[in-house]
Amino acid sequence: MGFRKQKLETQIKKLVGTLIVTEIKDPRIGFVTVTNVELSKDYAYADVYVSVLGDDNTKAKSLAGLQSARGFIQFRVGKALSIRTNPEIRFHLDTSIEEGVDMVNLLEKLEKETLKNNSGSSDK
Repeated sequence: MGFRKQKLETQIKKLVGTLIVTEIKDPRIGFVTVTNVELSKDYAYADVYVSVLGDDNTKAKSLAGLQSARGFIQFRVGKALSIRTNPEIRFHLDTSIEEGVDMVNLLEKLEKETLKNNSGSSDK
């Protein structure tokens, strides 16, 4: 990956995160964190991955709120970056954090069961 592309992705990530927290007042948007940004090779699209805290309904509402604010966010990002082509922002739900937490919980449960089974068999 080129340094310029990586730098632009980092800038977009910071800008979108700041805009969500400070400027967007949509009540549908809950606790949203921008986890990653991937620019297309021609910089025409910016896929913004967000993690949303809450249940499925909260996640759907937050994504809908972000979609409705997309034009404003695109405008502000384009103005701040001052690049030739303003990337079209597309929001995606990032579930990797939840999957990681589920995996840790599963491993802890497995470890507890293994310890329980081993301690029970040593009593015989």
